[in-house]
Order: sequence, then C-alpha cells, then structure tokens
Amino acid sequence: MSRFSGITDNPHKERFNQKTGILLTNLGSPDEPSTKAVRVYLSEFLSDPRIVEIPRLVWMIILHGIILRIRPKRSAKLYKSIWTENGSPLTHITRLQRDKLSALLKQQGYENTEVVMSMRYGNPSIESGLEELREKGFTRIVVLPLYPQYSSPTIGSTFDAVSNVLRKWRWVPELHFINGYHKNTTYIDALANSISEDLKKNGTPQKLVFSYHGMPKLFLDNGDPYYCLCLQTTRLVIEKLTLDKELQLDKENVISTFQSRFGKAEWLKPYTDATLQGLPEQGIKDIAIISPAFSADCLETLEEIEGENREIFEEAGGEKYRYIAALNDRDDHIEAMLDVLKPNL
Repeated sequence: MSRFSGITDNPHKERFNQKTGILLTNLGSPDEPSTKAVRVYLSEFLSDPRIVEIPRLVWMIILHGIILRIRPKRSAKLYKSIWTENGSPLTHITRLQRDKLSALLKQQGYENTEVVMSMRYGNPSIESGLEELREKGFTRIVVLPLYPQYSSPTIGSTFDAVSNVLRKWRWVPELHFINGYHKNTTYIDALANSISEDLKKNGTPQKLVFSYHGMPKLFLDNGDPYYCLCLQTTRLVIEKLTLDKELQLDKENVISTFQSRFGKAEWLKPYTDATLQGLPEQGIKDIAIISPAFSADCLETLEEIEGENREIFEEAGGEKYRYIAALNDRDDHIEAMLDVLKPNL
C-alpha cells in the first residue's frame, strides 16, 4: 500500500471549491429625486469624516444648521434632470455591470462565484450586500470598489464601511479588498478604446480634456495619492492612443482637470469649469471631454459635464463640445473588471 494512500490528489482542492462572493460597490444615489430623499442621502454622505475633514462638532453644526436646509432642494432638481424610467442612472448602470460581470464569470468557468452590488451611501447598502453573501454561505469575499484611482473619500471610505460591518460578525470571512486599478492594462485599453472610437467617428478635437472628480488640495498635502494616480491614468491612456497613427493625437493637446468643487477651500487644480471657460479665448473652440474617474455615468457626468460645463464652454465662445461617455457596461469594461478580480479568484 502506498504511503500516500488517503491523501487527496490536490491538497488545495477544498480551497479551490470555496464559494467566492464579489461585492461590487459604487458611491450611490438618493432613492428618488425628491427633496426628502436627497436630504437623507446627503446627510449620510456628508456625515462621513472621510468626505469632510474639519472638526466634527463644527461641521455637524454647519451641515445640519445650513447645508441640509438649503442644498437638498437644489440637488433634487439636478437629480430630476437625469432621472430615467429605470431610476438613478448610476444605480441602473451598476446593476447592468453586476449582471454582465456575473455572466462573464460563469462563461470563464468561475462557477462558485456570485456578484452582489452595494452602494457606499444609500441603497442597496454595503451592510445589506455583505449580509446577503453571508446568508448564502460565502466564506471568501472580494470587495471591488468601482473607483479606478484610489482616494481616501472613495475607496478608503468603502473600506471603513466594510470593516464596520465585519467587526460585528463572529466569523469573519476571508476578505480581499481591491484598493484601485488605475494601472490595469485592460482598464487602460478600455478607456483608450472608448476615446479612439469617438475620435475616429467625430474627428480629432483641438483639445482632449480628462476631467477627474476633485478633492480639497489639503488631502493631497496630507498624503492622498489620488492626484498623482489621475495624472498617471491620463499618461497611460495617451501613450496607448498615440500608438494609433490614424488618430493623429498630439499629447500636447491633452489636459487633465478637476471638477465638482464644493465649499470655499482650494481644491485640486486646474479646475474643469475655469479651464473650459478660458479655452475659447485661446482659440480652442473644439473639444472632447472624458471623466475617467467615473466607472458609470451619474450626476457628475450627465448633469455637470454634459450640461453645466457644456454651457460654460459654449457661452465663452466654444463651438464643438462632446462628452465621451463613461465605460458603463461596455464589454471591454466588464472584461477589465474580471481582469482586476482574477488574482483574487
């Protein structure tokens, strides 16, 4: 009798057969475009200490005494302008991403996986997503926040939310937390593909603008790498695009800017709105703009970039303005998600 009798053929077989739950997360949206729902959403969002880093007591007085009395009504109007029959665009697109990623996983042979979507703020919550995975018996969980570039207010905050739930569980699952993927080649390829398709269809603009969500400059000064990761994303995409001679894209005609300022503090520069306002007087009247920090179209792209910033550019004398949509549920974007997940599957 062999001395190896009774030993399984593959000592890691049990591990390979473990069920892996994938928690796909994004920022979130109010439940409906009403003042009441937006107030609830903004209260949760703006109460996060990762979002606003000023003394807690002072900020709570400002938030509840001023901001939540004024901002929800204005924001509700903005949400109404982008709301669809499917509800919030961000929530709907994330749901499509979940479904397509789930199908691709099964197609690629990852049978013991399930994808659940959650939002950092609003519904479905991160807690509900984690509880769903626990109830279904998943002992391994991979968390994929759909923010390509790490920042404390996005991915850091998501980690906080996941940790706050798991610290209450008696049996904590094996956890893999993905804290960004801005250099992933399939993600860069997907971004480059979306830009290339637009430029080949509509022509090369005078300027190609990469507009990233902004943050207070103080965050950068305190060590947040987000600003540097955004610039690196732009560089990697442009390096990819300039290989295609058909595009005739000069990297000198590419700029990176930062949008969505809030409050009076200095934010990351250059500002998107100020840049767009100043381009026409420099003779730049034909631009294309893309927002690579957003994995799905949302208020900041559909209303701010497509609407507000378009008006700023055109009122300043701009003539041609086109927004290149977020990657949303494009097939190459879903393939990029799988590629990011693979080392943890």
